[in-house]
Amino acid sequence: MEKTGTYGKPEYFENRELSWLKFERRVLNEARDKTIPLLERMKFISITSSNLDEFFMVRVASLKDMLHAGVKTVDLAGMDAAKQLELISMDTRELVNLQYSTYNRSLVPLLNQEHIFIIDAYEKLTEEQAAFVDTYFENEVYPVLTPMAVDSGRPFPLIRNRSLNIAAIIESKGGGLLGHKEAQNAEEEILDGQTEPQTDADGKKNKKNKKKSQMEFATVQVPSGLPRLVPVPSADPKEKVFILLEQVIEKNIEKLFSNYQVVCAYPYRIMRNADISIEEDEAPDLLKEIQKQLKKRQWGEVIRLEVEDGMDKKLLSILREELHVENKQDIFYINGPIDFTFLMKMYGIEGFDHLRYEPHMPQLVPEIMPGENIFEAIQNGDILLHHPYQSFEPVMELIRQAAADPQVLAIKMTLYRVSGHSPIIASLAQAAENGKQVTVLVELKARFDEENNIVWAKKLEQAGCHVIYGIVGLKTHSKIALIVRREEAGIRRYVHLGTGNYNDSTAKLYTDCGVLTCAEAVGEDATAVFNMLSGYSEPRSWNSLAVAPLWLRKKFLKLIRRETRNARDGQPAYIRAKMNSLCDKEVIEALYEASAAGVDIQLLVRGICCLKTGIKEVSENIHVRSIVGNYLEHSRIFDFCNGGHTEVYMGSADWMPRNLDRRVEIVFPVLDEKLQKKVLHILDVEFEDNVKAHVLQPDGSYEKIDKRGKVLIHSQEIFCKEADQAVPKPEQAYQERVFVPAEAEE
Repeated sequence: MEKTGTYGKPEYFENRELSWLKFERRVLNEARDKTIPLLERMKFISITSSNLDEFFMVRVASLKDMLHAGVKTVDLAGMDAAKQLELISMDTRELVNLQYSTYNRSLVPLLNQEHIFIIDAYEKLTEEQAAFVDTYFENEVYPVLTPMAVDSGRPFPLIRNRSLNIAAIIESKGGGLLGHKEAQNAEEEILDGQTEPQTDADGKKNKKNKKKSQMEFATVQVPSGLPRLVPVPSADPKEKVFILLEQVIEKNIEKLFSNYQVVCAYPYRIMRNADISIEEDEAPDLLKEIQKQLKKRQWGEVIRLEVEDGMDKKLLSILREELHVENKQDIFYINGPIDFTFLMKMYGIEGFDHLRYEPHMPQLVPEIMPGENIFEAIQNGDILLHHPYQSFEPVMELIRQAAADPQVLAIKMTLYRVSGHSPIIASLAQAAENGKQVTVLVELKARFDEENNIVWAKKLEQAGCHVIYGIVGLKTHSKIALIVRREEAGIRRYVHLGTGNYNDSTAKLYTDCGVLTCAEAVGEDATAVFNMLSGYSEPRSWNSLAVAPLWLRKKFLKLIRRETRNARDGQPAYIRAKMNSLCDKEVIEALYEASAAGVDIQLLVRGICCLKTGIKEVSENIHVRSIVGNYLEHSRIFDFCNGGHTEVYMGSADWMPRNLDRRVEIVFPVLDEKLQKKVLHILDVEFEDNVKAHVLQPDGSYEKIDKRGKVLIHSQEIFCKEADQAVPKPEQAYQERVFVPAEAEE
């Protein structure tokens, strides 16, 4: 094995977290792009907020855990946890400031020009609108609210993770429970000799406490079950007017505290540590252990406090003390609505189609027509699926037909993330009821999908399926389905291998590839995979699949180093690879060595990239692009020159330590010549994209390509058109409306 230690210097690597924040900026840049329709731009503001939430709950939380534990280890770039947190705070503040300036200075005025108004102050409502909102509060909001006062008898309540709340300082008007308590305290002080009864101007005695009045803290949660955007009627039928729910509550907050005066009230929101830690070896029941850990998410350490800019200092001081927010860098002062995720609801607003892209309908796969026997179609040759340009329906149809086909003996699948009303789950349950042997690996540890997956696992078990929860210490992230069918010639195995999850919802949002095949060698490997997942069987060798964590790292390093040797020997050598993230040190060092040897390396990395370009004699032959568009780029494709005998692979794994060492992943070769050409075409178009591509610069920044004088190449639009043209009758396309992607996936 060739040595790559000379390429491991810290200055050759970008910090993972800072690289992710650069990705967030690329997403935010879509909201700043004036060529994009307005509601599409609003969508990207929302996406940056949801992404940032998850980043803090998991990545920042993990760094804080390291800091508390006194861990002194450093990352690839030579930074310890404290240094990373310091830089993350700086970069995040810049990002959030840019996000809110984009919203306030650019998007809101443009919305107003389109007669769409989000009222940010109650005073801006007309008399009629204010009356409507007050009635709405009385009828719809007031019955749901639970005001929580804090005193010696009522401790500070649990503030739920990511919930929006309103904090208030209230002062007694002299009546009610609080007034009674003050009078009682004053009486006790007189009896104790602390205070003498005072005489007023009329000669009447009154009991006067040392304090003129007693201030109290109170908080109320903005109910998540009610719409955050409240539609308000307008005299102009062309107008759409909304007010935020927290504004409605703030204006009417005194109604929650009768006999109190509300001195001040401000919204706030907290983010808690949601990184679940499970000792699987010691857990007698993994399902129960995960259920127990999920409850702890609501009690995790507060790692971010968002408050409205200008919040009263005393109120902020109370929040900091009660929520244990000691570090000022954990406080974010927000100049606008806290938590922009509500903007996603605006995307579907009726009557404003001109402010959105025309939706693309996922098209039929030419090799599989509706009503056709899918097994016969696969027998005619391997089939490539390209989502969301082509429909996900063939994958669901494969499981649906398998469930009903009397010739099918067994169905085996891995499920990482599935939709809320998954037709695949329904088909698997039906298959079990029809007497098929159904084995499903449901990955309970899929972050933020744990509860959903627990529900599905129980339903599948109740239907008679054999459910596996995964391998101890590993996540099963592979995307594979196996159908065992008895035919005239004997047993035949049908396999689906993919780069994306078996989720019919995200299949309309994420770009992914899949292959349907009944090749015998692939079928044998698929059987070996499921035997390994359900038992302790590990094959000595594989026909075509490369599986992590035992074999995949070696496979990739071998392929990269083969290109390095070929370049040194004067043979043609190149590497083209597309993935979500690149942060594995050993792989990056191998790429640096290949670059130094003269290998041309072209990378498409959507999110995190810890590799640096343009380092003299190290990475001068490496070029990195990132595409951020209407769909989330999710497919993993790898293309190696192999001395002119191209080898193409696809799969579920990124070049990250977690994918190569701590997950069950599958990467598979694309052997069929026609399919290989199609996959290479996908890479060709994406590497030529000059509309949505950002290019990584030697200084670590990302820049859009200068398009002046060039033919515009928008890869996602091209694939939409190609899918449309491939179908003889476009009206036959599956009528599935494409919505919008949530940029953070797994």
